[in-house]
Amino acid sequence: MKQRKKGPDLFQHAGEGQLEREAPLAARMRPRSFAEFVGQEHIMGESHVLRKSIEADQLPSIIFWGPPGSGKTTLAYIIASVTKSHFSPISAVASGVADLRRIVEEAKERRGLYQQRTILFIDEIHRFNKAQQDAILPYVENGTVTLIGATTENPSFEVISPLLSRCRVFTLNALIEEQVRLIVQQALEDKERGLGNMKVELDDDALDLLLVMSNGDARVALNALELAATTTPPSDNGKRHVKLGDIEDALQHRALLYDKSGEEHYNIISALHKSLRDSDPDAALYWMGRMLEAGEDPLYIVRRLVRFASEDVGMADPQALVVAVSAQQAVHFIGMPEGNLALAQAVVYLATAPKSNALDKAYGKVRQDVERTRTEPVPLHLRNPVTGLMRQVGYGKDYKYAHDFPGHFVEQQHLPDSLKGKKYYEPSDQGFEKEIKGRLKRWHGQGKDSESGQGQNNT
Repeated sequence: MKQRKKGPDLFQHAGEGQLEREAPLAARMRPRSFAEFVGQEHIMGESHVLRKSIEADQLPSIIFWGPPGSGKTTLAYIIASVTKSHFSPISAVASGVADLRRIVEEAKERRGLYQQRTILFIDEIHRFNKAQQDAILPYVENGTVTLIGATTENPSFEVISPLLSRCRVFTLNALIEEQVRLIVQQALEDKERGLGNMKVELDDDALDLLLVMSNGDARVALNALELAATTTPPSDNGKRHVKLGDIEDALQHRALLYDKSGEEHYNIISALHKSLRDSDPDAALYWMGRMLEAGEDPLYIVRRLVRFASEDVGMADPQALVVAVSAQQAVHFIGMPEGNLALAQAVVYLATAPKSNALDKAYGKVRQDVERTRTEPVPLHLRNPVTGLMRQVGYGKDYKYAHDFPGHFVEQQHLPDSLKGKKYYEPSDQGFEKEIKGRLKRWHGQGKDSESGQGQNNT
């Protein structure tokens, strides 16, 4: 019986070894200790509390939040090797409540028999729905498991509040180019897990492109490097000379950090809106381009432009709304990518237009009064007397027809009695609103004169 058990164990061990050898370069080069780990010194430096708690095997439940390739999963596996806790890793993409319950039951048994804690690592925890997150909450709360979650999405939006309140959130940053350069260099030199035995020579311009296009993602850089190296035949001296064109072919195009339903979506549209408001056409074009090239729906962008035209430009330039709506029609008519220039034109127009939020402020005041004051009836003189009875009770009585007065303007009460004299729209001195402001001033001055019989024609 014992000999029968050895066979499968040997085959399993051999199979695992084969998988390790055939794993992508990024997986093979995964750091095994803090000494090999690159980046995130702001949380993993020797003097920082997270590093100390890991080395003391007193880890609280935590969530690592950061962009792809920043080291979230790597840190979880380093923790597994450093602590004395049992490590149970799962992926939220491929696991469900049944897996969580199995791990919890095993953790209870392990704790009772061996007094050993269990670390539950959930990769891409934002993929778990509310019910799945609820399922682990009691066991995180009572200490049956210590949770390590990894996510690229803002935990404030993707992790339920009760679970989030029981975890420390640590933010990981995208790697800078020098850090990615160090990781690439390690992979080129490592003969055990890297490309050291392939004798790869990487041109400087090829390396520079690799660093820029990887966008701070070590995984992208290593996998592109491996593809370029393995598809480059060795020369007579056995070396593989990887050039700029080889890296370009391996990368194809830059993987932009953008999720149309995630936080980065809202971050970038916020940057676009604020760049427009601050009259920076260059930044506005850039953020719009980031969204379009990452696959954002152009109609979503143009909807925001239409809103901006009224909210932040308003009557300072009434043409802004016309331009924004025209951009929507152009995108709808000719589609993409041809419509990108129509969007670019609208963005530049809005960024360089005079700005005023007078309309936005005016409507805010109106909404407040509508919500907080009585719904008073329309003044009688403003109502149309479409029947004889209406005329008898005073509908339309004493209404002044503006075209009968000088300048085609007349002052009379148009608001309910409780709001008489209330001013909502206060034009600024920007753009066309300066003309509107002067016009209103002239009209109201003339109106007072006209009612006393001294009005002058104002055209």
